[in-house]
Amino acid sequence: MTGFLFELTFLLAAPVWLLMIFAPRWRGTERLAASPLTVLPILTVWAVLAAPVLPELWTAVSSPDIDAFRDLTTLANGAAALWAQVIAWDLLLGQWMYREARRLSVPPLLMAPLLLLTILLSPIGLPLFLAVRATWAARRKEHPVPAPV
Repeated sequence: MTGFLFELTFLLAAPVWLLMIFAPRWRGTERLAASPLTVLPILTVWAVLAAPVLPELWTAVSSPDIDAFRDLTTLANGAAALWAQVIAWDLLLGQWMYREARRLSVPPLLMAPLLLLTILLSPIGLPLFLAVRATWAARRKEHPVPAPV
C-alpha cells in the first residue's frame, strides 16, 4: 500500500505539471495553476502516509536532528510522507513560477525546461527561474507593455 501511495503522489501532481508545460496558454491551465487547492489530494495522501509514523515525524520536525530524520526515512511510510510533502511543495512552487512567467510574458519555450527542472530538482530550477524573472522584469521596465483599452 505504501508503494502505491508513494507512486500516487506524483501521479496526482503530473496533470498540473503537464498542462503548465504543454498547454501554458490554455485558460484551463491558468485557472488550475491559480488554485492552491491542487495540492489537497497530495496532502491527503501525505496524511494517510504520515498517520502511522506521526510520533517519529513529530520528533523529526519538532526538534530537528539528522539522526531523527534518518530514522524517519528508514520507515517506508516516513520516506513516502516526506516525498509527498516535497511533491506538494514543488507543485505550489511550479504554479507560482508559471503564474509569474505568464505575468511577465516569459516565453513558454523558455519556461518548459525550467518547470521540468523544478519538477526534478527544485533547488536548481527555482534560482534559474529567479534569474529569468529578474531579467524579464527589467525588460518590462525598459519596454513597458501598453495596457489594453
